[in-house]
Amino acid sequence: MELDAALDTIADPASSSAAGSAAAMTGALAAAIAMKAARASGEHGRSAQAAALLRRLARAAVSDAAAFGAARAALAEAGEGGDAGRDFSLRTLLDRAALEPLAIADACADVAALGAELTAHAAPEVVPDAAAATALAAGAARAAAHLVGVNLAVGADDERLARAEQAAAAAAAAAAALL
Repeated sequence: MELDAALDTIADPASSSAAGSAAAMTGALAAAIAMKAARASGEHGRSAQAAALLRRLARAAVSDAAAFGAARAALAEAGEGGDAGRDFSLRTLLDRAALEPLAIADACADVAALGAELTAHAAPEVVPDAAAATALAAGAARAAAHLVGVNLAVGADDERLARAEQAAAAAAAAAAALL
């Protein structure tokens, strides 16, 4: 997908692509920067790891939009509730919509950790890029964790929220150590 098309899709109020997709794309961009730094430094294993994270996050941008769109549509149709079958279906869709940004937060935390590792192993001319990749991934992880927290199916004591917050905190710590 071209960048202009992706940005136009996210900006379109009728599109189900929103902040989750943007967080995933930001994480994917951070992974691409980390992959470039790894390749420039001859770090083939880290380059492969970055490539896998990039693909995972690119897929997550699409799957998050689908899950968010399905949950949003189901909420619009739900009305007052009271239909057990519809309520179960809605809960399932809301749960899926919470799992998508959790997966994005986890993947972004992995990108942040990889970027931090690269700053110690990369060629000096790409160390700033690796540090920037870490910061971008940390921001994306924080955004994704926020989206888990605002999901209607997630309570304050929900394990999914705790996991997302842990991922965001780990990514933030990696970035803070570098910047």
